[in-house]
Amino acid sequence: MADVWEKVNRAPARQEEVMSECVSGYIDHIIFRNEENGYTVLSLKGVKDEEELTCVGTFPVITQGASIEAQGNYTRHPVYGKQFQITEFAEKMPEDALAMERYLGSGAIKGIGAALAGRIVRRFGADTLRIVEEEPERLAEIKGISEKKAREIAAQIEEKADMRKAMMFLQKYGISLNLGAKIYQKYGDSVYGVLQENPYRLADDISGVGFRIADEIAGRIGIHMDSDYRIRSGMMYTLQQAAGEGHVYLPKEELFHRASELLGVDESYMEKHLMDLSVDRKVVQKEENGSVLVYPSRYYYLELNTARMLRELNVLCPEDEKMVQRRIAQIEKETGTVLDEMQKKAVTEAASHGLFILTGGPGTGKTTTINAIIRFFEGEGVELRLAAPTGRAAKRMTEATGYEAQTIHRLLELSGLPEEGRDDRDVHFERNSENPLEADVIIIDEMSMVDIHLMHSLLLAVTAGTRLILVGDENQLPSVGPGNVLRDIIRSGIFPVVELKKIFRQASESDIVVNAHKINRGEQVVLDNKSRDFFFLKRQNADVIIRVLIALIQEKLPPYVEAKPFDIQVLTPMRKGLLGVERLNQILQRYLNPPDPSKKEKEYGQGLFREGDKIMQVKNNYQLEWEIRGKYGIPVDKGVGVFNGDTGILKSINEFAETAEVEFEDGRWAEYSFKQMEELELAYAVTIHKSQGSEYPAVVMPLLSGPRMLLNRNLLYTAVTRARKCVTIVGSEETFREMIRNEKQQMRYSSLDIRLREVTE
Repeated sequence: MADVWEKVNRAPARQEEVMSECVSGYIDHIIFRNEENGYTVLSLKGVKDEEELTCVGTFPVITQGASIEAQGNYTRHPVYGKQFQITEFAEKMPEDALAMERYLGSGAIKGIGAALAGRIVRRFGADTLRIVEEEPERLAEIKGISEKKAREIAAQIEEKADMRKAMMFLQKYGISLNLGAKIYQKYGDSVYGVLQENPYRLADDISGVGFRIADEIAGRIGIHMDSDYRIRSGMMYTLQQAAGEGHVYLPKEELFHRASELLGVDESYMEKHLMDLSVDRKVVQKEENGSVLVYPSRYYYLELNTARMLRELNVLCPEDEKMVQRRIAQIEKETGTVLDEMQKKAVTEAASHGLFILTGGPGTGKTTTINAIIRFFEGEGVELRLAAPTGRAAKRMTEATGYEAQTIHRLLELSGLPEEGRDDRDVHFERNSENPLEADVIIIDEMSMVDIHLMHSLLLAVTAGTRLILVGDENQLPSVGPGNVLRDIIRSGIFPVVELKKIFRQASESDIVVNAHKINRGEQVVLDNKSRDFFFLKRQNADVIIRVLIALIQEKLPPYVEAKPFDIQVLTPMRKGLLGVERLNQILQRYLNPPDPSKKEKEYGQGLFREGDKIMQVKNNYQLEWEIRGKYGIPVDKGVGVFNGDTGILKSINEFAETAEVEFEDGRWAEYSFKQMEELELAYAVTIHKSQGSEYPAVVMPLLSGPRMLLNRNLLYTAVTRARKCVTIVGSEETFREMIRNEKQQMRYSSLDIRLREVTE
């Protein structure tokens, strides 16, 4: 497609003027850009006698909003009409009326929005800057500005004169006004020195400035590719990106290779800088089996401290074995359940250890075992707390045990952040080492989803003497955040672990459970559709697959599983592509929540939200307030924090207030500003990764070919085990069989097990 754009646009154009001309204006938006060669088609506004001018040219770096002065010729394109062919350009200090309009309309001056800024500049034109600085009282000539308001604006402008100059200076480097304001708040007048000396500091110090933005600024300032600052910053950025993939460290060779590709600098430059980073305590290097592992310092210490705290909890709590057996027999009698040997062993181990791990796949009786453990401790008269990583998993735990379960964040009493947090390290919990949890026994379910950050925060709030019981299925996908906590704890071999393997009779009648275990063992599944809860519909065309999905969700499955269409979940391995989340959501929205005059809509990015949409929060927001409403909509509980993976329904859109209201599955209501809605996505289809810890009445999974790394056994196992009553896979049988054969999981670099063995020796 890109090639077509270039070919068409570069078709012969008839030149109207041979003489080189000069135009100036600001880049309103980029129509097309080829990142490889820099060929760009852009719209220039503010050009004399032109409402909007289409320009073409090759630019190494170009920024929307930048003010430029360009040399070139007017041409007439046979398809696109009049254009300006840029031969050379320079960004100019944007101290003209346009820059002023953008500055005033950015929200920097309280009481002036974009519309009012436009009226001011239209009234005073090129003289705006002088009027604002020298005669601000004249702003009262503008409709909508009283004399009092003009005086308030004048005072703010005077107060913020330095800030305005700095922001206009930053515009020169392609920094937007919003980001410019953040940078100025951080550095004040020293911003000029920071930029000239080491712009890479921005990536460390300011939320919203990543390495790439800092690198672009550095390139414009003229900092060399092999500058020390650049290489160090690039290596830290590489480790940060790796943490985003779930890694706690990178082997040195892989770090050098990745950083070299990012920076376009030879690997031989890296060694010296790695030593410097170690000396500055930015990284920790550890030798393991002849290989050097490089950790960002905070991740190394997170794992080390987590290991120490786990070790402290691992104490023997001797119980009279006969008494325990009598109690188990009593529980069986009271509940009418019969526990097998492994389940009884789990209750015994939980009773006699400070830290205990229970693991097992679907249908192996984990819930029955948890219930027996709860009853055992209840009989002891102890204080119990139950928690899980997500709202959905906590709700399931409550339903399964009859005991109130919370999210781990609520258990630890999350408090909002004082300022915009950069990531999980800034999260503040009221429960910590100074104010620990008041409980004798804490049971955490769905442990495979817990990352190293959350585990560390939880352990800080658990005092020695409190029993901690961790429950999960280590064959599920690992946590979204860094680390591989459950698997590493089990792998360390230090703690008592009971793995439930026996599939119980009731569960063995379910092909979902039987097939999930087969998939996990790498055995092929019979696809003859004689099953009552596991179906495979063979289809080879993406559009046919989508038609089948719609028919299943709208007509076939709801009566079969006694659920509403909204409760049936489409799970797919990928985000992009013909059967990726993005495309499926747009199509499913059309069928499951069609347009209606009574439903308000809000456009975002490439799509739109509509009242009644099924949505998902896609990033942790520790500051967003929520409330639980009782009868008549009266709030009965309040709190903060909405998390990645929380799903709900978009209840209302208020155009006037520019807000939207969402009701989450666990009954929480939250209000989003339009700006915050970028944290939401449609959730008619979600990736299998995002479905972790959730359970649905029915799961529908489209399946065609895709990247081998994504299509593996682990992913398929996780998808199948999300369904309570029915799994339907629609697509290629060969891809399905290949997934079962493909054991290859993305290697996750974590080392909590090594740290555990170290602190135990």
